[in-house]
Amino acid sequence: MGQAAVTILSRRILLAVTGLSPQVLTETLYALGVDGEAGFAPTEIHLLTTESGAKLARAALLHPDGGQFHALLADYPQLGKPVFDDSQIHVIHDAAGKPLSDIRTPEENACAANTITALMAELTRDPTATLHVSIAGGRKTMGFYLGYAFSLFARPQDELSHVLVSSPFENHPEFFFPPATPKRLATRDGQHIDTADARITLARIPVVRLRHGQPQALLNGHASFNETVAAIQESLNPPYLEIDLRSRKVICGSTHVKLAPALLAWLAWWAKQTVDDHGPQSWRTASSEEFLEVYRLIVTEDSTAYDNAKTRLKGGMEKEFFEQNNSKLARELQTQLGQAAEPYMLGTSGKRPHTKRLLKLEKSSIRLHL
Repeated sequence: MGQAAVTILSRRILLAVTGLSPQVLTETLYALGVDGEAGFAPTEIHLLTTESGAKLARAALLHPDGGQFHALLADYPQLGKPVFDDSQIHVIHDAAGKPLSDIRTPEENACAANTITALMAELTRDPTATLHVSIAGGRKTMGFYLGYAFSLFARPQDELSHVLVSSPFENHPEFFFPPATPKRLATRDGQHIDTADARITLARIPVVRLRHGQPQALLNGHASFNETVAAIQESLNPPYLEIDLRSRKVICGSTHVKLAPALLAWLAWWAKQTVDDHGPQSWRTASSEEFLEVYRLIVTEDSTAYDNAKTRLKGGMEKEFFEQNNSKLARELQTQLGQAAEPYMLGTSGKRPHTKRLLKLEKSSIRLHL
């Protein structure tokens, strides 16, 4: 028996949101790679923010003269040299493509949610990558959407966290991380504090991972927040199958599923077995005549496709035809519905070589219009 392939996790990505406090990024990076037992030194960093936040991040973190990101790496060589430049600062845009300076209105929040979701989908698409997401910065709605998007897309190797900074260093404008050589900072009330006393704690956040509830097409493409949530919700709704052969319409729950005529006929044939109480079927018991009758209603009796199917099945149902169509139908439903496809799949009964199949749906959950 061959061994299962092992995926090498070569990319370690840190994703964070910030608003007007860019130090959240260096504090998180310090907590991950220097302090405590986190032991996660990113190979690349991505920052999600507003236009105002991006300007602050460029000046405070990346500026050649005193950029705190460069200072952190110089103080702590164990962090390596993670890739982080202006191209990895992702600015949230509105529906017209204009950068948002802040997030206040419902429309701006929707744009933030879509940007966060699309970026999360993109960064979790690479199987060789491990993603660590920090929700410590930005407005509360940004942190919520980032955490929610993490729940929707996270894989087993990904982590979510919040960084905690001890008082009075939290929100101090000059504190970005505890430097290797301690410094003295002045507070607003004229007191002085020593950075050697600063404590940064990384709090890991457990989440419910819902990635497998999404259709593969959504994982592979551009995902909006509403589409992604709807796909997960669909997997939790009661199953309902409606097939209308004249309009070639298939609805699973509330999702329209597009099927080629042959697969549409195959699903309709299986639905008819349930509606007519024919019970489980194998290739030996399945009626090729009944399938061809359903197929004829879709493609018409004079079509080449119908003639080819009729010729192939003139001796009765063919085992290869039966099994191939079952496999193709399962793949198509899984691609379009994700985890929500499960109630619409074929179940099995009996043991080989006498295994039979039937739709898992109850008769009452099927509406079939021939």
